[in-house]
Amino acid sequence: MTQEEATIATPPKKPAKKAVKKAIKKAEKKAVKTATKKAAAKPALKAVKPAPEKKAAKPAAGDNRAKAMHQMIVKALDQDKGDNIVSIDLAGKSAIADFMVIVTGTSSRHVAAMAQKLKERLAKDGHKARIEGAATGDWVIVDAGDVIVHLFRAEVRTFYNLEKLWSTDFSATDYTLYKSI
Repeated sequence: MTQEEATIATPPKKPAKKAVKKAIKKAEKKAVKTATKKAAAKPALKAVKPAPEKKAAKPAAGDNRAKAMHQMIVKALDQDKGDNIVSIDLAGKSAIADFMVIVTGTSSRHVAAMAQKLKERLAKDGHKARIEGAATGDWVIVDAGDVIVHLFRAEVRTFYNLEKLWSTDFSATDYTLYKSI
């Protein structure tokens, strides 16, 4: 037999049981020491004070801002000869805005011009607004954040009838599909 064959034929030596036990004990002691150090490093817990009682809620400044913007928009649309101005309070109905204003223009050009002029007035007052649909002028939406304005031609407004959709009392309707027994 060659030396190479001899090393393959002999099984490797097993470590002594005492050495293994000694290594385990040493590792356990080390773990206990680090755990006690971490516990000592944590600060003591402080007593928790009870939360102060809340006072009656005041109306948010954003609500007043939305109402002021809403009033300015309705006044501006009236000055621009908008017909049949309808305002819908969306509180409790939707989170997309606080108010929705629907107005009719006499022609596509009138609708687009009212939307553009409204955007300029909002910008002058420091409000950002986006316009959608001004190219066709049939239905233009001015999104001013807290107030959404829909400007229609008369035929388009009667077709979509948004007043009927949004004037519904949503709180009285149960939209639950399945009820637990």
